[in-house]
Amino acid sequence: MTQNQTLSLEKLSADLAAALGDRIVECKVAFGEVNLTVKADSYFESCTILRDHETLQFEQLIDLCGLDRSEYGNELNESRRFWVVCQLLSVSKNMRVRLKVCCPDDDLPTVASVIDVWSSANWYEREAFDLYGIVFEGHPDLRRILTDYGFVGHPFRKDFPLSGHVEMRYDPELGRVVYQPVTIEPREITPRIIREPQYGGAK
Repeated sequence: MTQNQTLSLEKLSADLAAALGDRIVECKVAFGEVNLTVKADSYFESCTILRDHETLQFEQLIDLCGLDRSEYGNELNESRRFWVVCQLLSVSKNMRVRLKVCCPDDDLPTVASVIDVWSSANWYEREAFDLYGIVFEGHPDLRRILTDYGFVGHPFRKDFPLSGHVEMRYDPELGRVVYQPVTIEPREITPRIIREPQYGGAK
């Protein structure tokens, strides 16, 4: 990263701090991008400021996803598990920011919908609901988008079994698709390692 890029990211961090104030949990530069974490109860308000503030103008939400951090611990002490991560773009200012918010309740992960801030959030939020079970309050049509209507559970959660809970097949007698318990038996596969005599320069 060049010195000019570093200075630009530092200025953006300062502008974010000035605009959002105590709504910020953490703001740092990592991997060549500003990473901003805001409080869950001010998530919608923070997004509105990020879009409308004259020094920021993040007009576009280019991505939104859920995240299950159950194996990472909780360095920010706001929740143990579910997060929402947004990638924002300011076309006017030629800037990007990664916005993160933690769902305060692990049993029913919930944050505000930002569909009224960026309409592109619609399908992204449905995807995060489908795959992680994150509820977006205020979303006008929060239903599954990738899995089937009868799907059980949320497949991107880290405690979801690799084989799933049910499988479906076509039943010719009933003339329709039916669900049944998974018939795949779990098994462990130990890789077979084969090395040539001269592998690694051994003699």
